[in-house]
Amino acid sequence: MPRPIQAFVHADALRHNLARVRAAAPDARVWAVVKANAYGHGIENVFEGLRAADGFALLDLDEAQRIRSLGWRGPVLLLEGVFEMRDLELCSRLDLWHTVHCDEQIDMLSRHKTQVPHRVFLKMNSGMNRLGFTPLRFRSAWTRLNQLPQVEEISLVTHFSDADGAKGVAEQMALFNQATEDLPGERSTCNSAGVLRHAADVGVVADWVRPGIALYGSAPDFPERTIAQWDLQPTMSLRSRVIATQDLQVGDTVGYGSTFKAEAPLRLGVVACGYADGYPRHCPTGTPVLVDGVRTRTLGRVSMDMIAVDLTPCDQASFGSEVTLWGKATNGTVLPIDEVAQAAGTVGYELMCAVSGRVGFTQD
Repeated sequence: MPRPIQAFVHADALRHNLARVRAAAPDARVWAVVKANAYGHGIENVFEGLRAADGFALLDLDEAQRIRSLGWRGPVLLLEGVFEMRDLELCSRLDLWHTVHCDEQIDMLSRHKTQVPHRVFLKMNSGMNRLGFTPLRFRSAWTRLNQLPQVEEISLVTHFSDADGAKGVAEQMALFNQATEDLPGERSTCNSAGVLRHAADVGVVADWVRPGIALYGSAPDFPERTIAQWDLQPTMSLRSRVIATQDLQVGDTVGYGSTFKAEAPLRLGVVACGYADGYPRHCPTGTPVLVDGVRTRTLGRVSMDMIAVDLTPCDQASFGSEVTLWGKATNGTVLPIDEVAQAAGTVGYELMCAVSGRVGFTQD
C-alpha cells in the first residue's frame, strides 16, 4: 500500500472562504489568487471550490493554460505581467489580462502585433517597493499605454505592504488616489488582509479585490487574529498515521541529537511524516499535532521521513492511529496551519507551498 501521508483539499472550505471574502467586500469583484499552484493545493484541486470567483489571478503562463483547460472562460490575470515578447502572443491566444509594472513591458506591447487589443492592469508602487511605477511616474506610464492601439482598456492597481499590521493602508491609499485622480479605469487594491481588516474603511475597497491566503484558511494577520475569529476554514489537511510506538522511561531521549529527554515515563508514536514531505525540519518539541483528533505535541527533531509525537493525552492511540499535522481531523477537530507555522518560525503560506511531490493529494 502507499505510504500513509496524504493531503486533503476541502472544496466546501474553499467555497466558504470565498463567500466570507464576498461578504466583507460585497460591492467588489473577486480575483481568486491561485499563484504557486494554488498555494500548494494544486490548481486542479481548488478549481471547483473557487469557480464562483469573478476571475483567477496567477503568475505564469503554464498556470493560465491549466485554468483555461479546466473550462474557465472568464478573466485570468497575470499578476507579474509578461517577461518576454512571445508571452504576449499567448496572452492574445488565451485572452489573458496582464499587469504592466515597468517601461520594458510597455515597450514590448508597443511592438506586439495583434488584432485583439489587450486588457492591462497598470501597477503603482505606492510603498511596497517591489513592482510598479512610482506615483510621480504613474500618469505618464498611463499616457503611454493609452496611446497604444494594442491596448483596449487600462485598469489601475496597487499592492498593500502593511494591511496586516498597525501601519495599515491609509498612506498608500492616499498616494494611489492622488496619482489616479480623474483617470478612467477599474481599480484593484485589497489583498486578504486589506479585505478582512480594512473593507469598512472609506475608499479602500475598489472594483476588484485579490484575496489569496484567506481563501486557503490561513489568517493574514495571525497571531493577532485567528481563522476562527475571521470565520475562515482550513482548506488543506495534511494527515498521516502512527507507524510505531515506543515506551520511554525517565532519561530516555528521542531522535537525532537527543534533544528531547523524558522527565517521566511516556508513550510516543512514530509518524510517517518528515521534512522530505514538506513538514518543517525546524519545528521544535512542543509543536502542536492531532492524534485521533486529540491535541498533543511533537517530541525531538523532525527527521527526513518521521516525527515523534507524545501519546500521553491520547489513551487509545496505537499503530494506525490518524495523525493530523495541520488542518482538520476526520472527527472535525481543527489544527490551524498558522499554529504549526508559528512554531516553525514562519507563516502558513510557506507550509502550504512546501508540501512535497511525494505526498498524494485528494479532493475532499
